[in-house]
Amino acid sequence: MAQKILFVCALVFLSCKSKQETIKPSISSISESIYASGLVKTNDQYQVFATVNGIINQVSVQEGSVVKKGDPLFTISNEMQQLNKENAELAANFADLNANQSKLTDAKIAINQTKNKLKNDSLLWVRQKALWQEQIGTKNELEQRELVYLNAKDAYSSAILKYDELKRQLDFADAQSKKNLRISNQQQSDFTIKSKINGVVYSVNKVKGELASPQTPLAVIGDASSFILEMQVDEFDILKIKLGQLVMVSLESYHDKTFEATVTKVNPLMNERSKTFLVEAVFKTVPEKLYPNISFEANILLQTKEKVLLIPRTYMVDDSTVLLGNGEKKMVKTGLKDFNKIEIVSGITVADELLKPKQ
Repeated sequence: MAQKILFVCALVFLSCKSKQETIKPSISSISESIYASGLVKTNDQYQVFATVNGIINQVSVQEGSVVKKGDPLFTISNEMQQLNKENAELAANFADLNANQSKLTDAKIAINQTKNKLKNDSLLWVRQKALWQEQIGTKNELEQRELVYLNAKDAYSSAILKYDELKRQLDFADAQSKKNLRISNQQQSDFTIKSKINGVVYSVNKVKGELASPQTPLAVIGDASSFILEMQVDEFDILKIKLGQLVMVSLESYHDKTFEATVTKVNPLMNERSKTFLVEAVFKTVPEKLYPNISFEANILLQTKEKVLLIPRTYMVDDSTVLLGNGEKKMVKTGLKDFNKIEIVSGITVADELLKPKQ
């Protein structure tokens, strides 16, 4: 008797197990979207690099520090550059135009002296010519007076030229020394690395005493008040992406929430290795707390249809066939689809019962 009961139970169990699942199509809305994944970045996020080589003498920040544009982050020691700066300062002070006014004053005095002599020699020559016209004096005296006058005239012209040349040289030396000092100051400022933005220091990669070089990032800084979603979109889908499209974002840090964002930028250059394009979006509603480099998954919505006939995608036998409740295969025309459901444009109605194909 017990064996008979067990046999009947087994039959019932096998019958239930072998029974295929069935559903009827439903009327609802569906959205076509493109899947993308990426990382959250802060606005203006960048890696801090040194532009010179040297030993880090001071680290002025730590992870989490709030900085303003121009705040010092690292100081790199370089005694040679300090000596060069001091030498440039000495040269600039020595060549300063105001400090060399005495030379110009001497040159002006020389001009005045030669001018006065020229005036005097000119008068003597004129007088000698008048005397010669009255047959007083000798021709040799007249010629001597003329020669002295001409020499005085040349001396006066030469004094003016010397003044102009001295002024030009002093102006050049003054400008050049100041330019060299600015260059030296600029080079000196390269040894103090400053923040380019108002933001937060997210990482510090070097400590005091380590070597800084232009090849190694020293820190990462970003604007903690503004975030960007950087997504990688396959080249097959990139032509469908447009500015302003709605993006539904799922963050790893917020398992039970979905956030809305908007496409703001499509980078036109494809990454040759991954065959993807970089697409940026910004949150419509920013999560309460965010950190850079948090990963996320997103669906970029292309279009939405309301009140359409839908079935689960698992009920499709192939791309264009479903299985009716009586076991008959039926050709259908499909439309939009998402991860779970697919739109049926024609071929079945809401009253039809469908069998789930066996896997």
